[in-house]
Amino acid sequence: MLSKNTYYSIKTDDIKIIRKNKNIFYNIKNYLIERISNLKKSEYLKTFILGNSSDINSDVLESYRTNGISHLFSVSGMHITLLSTIILLILNKIKKININYIFVSIFLIFYMFLTNFTPSVIRATYLFILITLNKFLNLRLSTFKILLIILCISLLVNPYNIYNTGFKFSYVVSLFLVYFSKIINKCKNYISKIFMTSFISFMAGIPILINNYFSINIMTVLNNIIFVPIISVIIFPFSLIVLIFRKLDFMYEILINILERLSLFITNFKIEIILCKVNIFIVILYYIVIIFVLLKIKDNKYKYIFLIVIIIFIHNNINYLKNYAYITFIDVGQGDCALIHLPHNRGDILIDTGGSTTKNYSKDIINYLKSEGIKDIDYMIFSHGDFDHMGEAINLVNNFKIKKVIFNCGLYNDLENELIKVLNTKKIKYYSCINKLNIDNNKLYFLNTKNYDNENDNSSVTYIKLNNYKFLFMGDASITTENEILNKYNLSNIDVLKVGHHGSKTSSSKEFINIINPKYSIISVGKNNRYGHPNKEVLDNLFNSKIYRTDQNGSIMFKINKDKLEIKTC
Repeated sequence: MLSKNTYYSIKTDDIKIIRKNKNIFYNIKNYLIERISNLKKSEYLKTFILGNSSDINSDVLESYRTNGISHLFSVSGMHITLLSTIILLILNKIKKININYIFVSIFLIFYMFLTNFTPSVIRATYLFILITLNKFLNLRLSTFKILLIILCISLLVNPYNIYNTGFKFSYVVSLFLVYFSKIINKCKNYISKIFMTSFISFMAGIPILINNYFSINIMTVLNNIIFVPIISVIIFPFSLIVLIFRKLDFMYEILINILERLSLFITNFKIEIILCKVNIFIVILYYIVIIFVLLKIKDNKYKYIFLIVIIIFIHNNINYLKNYAYITFIDVGQGDCALIHLPHNRGDILIDTGGSTTKNYSKDIINYLKSEGIKDIDYMIFSHGDFDHMGEAINLVNNFKIKKVIFNCGLYNDLENELIKVLNTKKIKYYSCINKLNIDNNKLYFLNTKNYDNENDNSSVTYIKLNNYKFLFMGDASITTENEILNKYNLSNIDVLKVGHHGSKTSSSKEFINIINPKYSIISVGKNNRYGHPNKEVLDNLFNSKIYRTDQNGSIMFKINKDKLEIKTC
């Protein structure tokens, strides 16, 4: 937000217009917005003309990102080049004089205002202005140096730009394209130029993609060969035409429908490689290798491409090198979700998936799992069938390879039956009311196998011991279930307790807590939730335990490396 010069966030129930803004620039902008809003497929006109893609259908927008073509939907150098070229042609037709470049520059500065000063538009506009000055003042600066000057100025004006993903993509990709422009210019035809431009852009963006989206689609280069001509030659120019000749919007609608269907269709052929988040030193290593590979391509030595392929292959399988286990209690608001990851990639277990009516947490979970380099889930376990424990299940099943699903005891409810339909379609095995699992010499026990008449009491209570550290997951089990467990099992000195029912007073009785004596207690709870969780009485019962709360600490990770337990919060 700071990168966009936004310092406050305000929630309001009502907006009252006191008076209209008489500023001519805002009136022009509002006129454009109103004119565009009355046209068919206005969300795309807003995207290509005003740089606002927020109204595009989320599934379609995600398909553009998956296919690696989302950069074509942000106003950037391509759009600025076309606009400036059109304006210059018109002005030169009237009279060919150098002052025309000043008029174009003034228009581009105003266009920055129309597009809310997005990094790519600022870069392209400043580049046009400085290249013009460089030409007429005979400064003899290379385009690469000019781009570096613009980058430095942008960071000096607002250092927080470094946190803006669009800013990083815009400048890094542009610098690579300018520096390796000779390779592109050597290409003999339009298609080969698109291929090489896309390949260099893809290579330049890999480290940024890794640490923001945690995956790459190796079909991106080929996808750009298809979509770049469609958007740059047909869709974007036609957007400008429709803005002037409004009755042509029916044709624009046809073109956009074809574009959307094509993108959704091509998504089915993605070859996605999940790459875990890396530190700055690995990012630098990637760029060193990428630059080396591109320099060798200049000499037509394509065999060096295999160097980057090998590094990506190693990165793709890096979890096999991790010799430690960890358990992460993922912050999903007023819900539960925990990941158990075993050493050397020997197993991943997800207990619950969270679920909220106010926010879609599946994207957070998916991003977190990908950031850890996790490609599939060996076991997806549900403590019970309440929405806040399995509401995001279908989204996760559709995004990861799930090997097996475990339900709690009791009858399936509507939410569970809905998931089972998806599991049957995908031929994923599922079981219910089991006693234990054996995963790579680690035993995971289900302590509650009694059938009660409500979902909470039927919650699976899960126990696992990793390197002599004992973890107990209570789901939403009530005091009734706790007493039953105490009568059946000898539980004491639990290292980490996932507190039952988000800290509700219906769980975590004083007797139960005193007997199991947890060293650390995790309360998965939403900020300012309407239930008043966690209950003060429960907090008092956990007095001798170190308490972590997702509403205060965010996600909590317990890393078990040999005999050491390391705790991290985020």
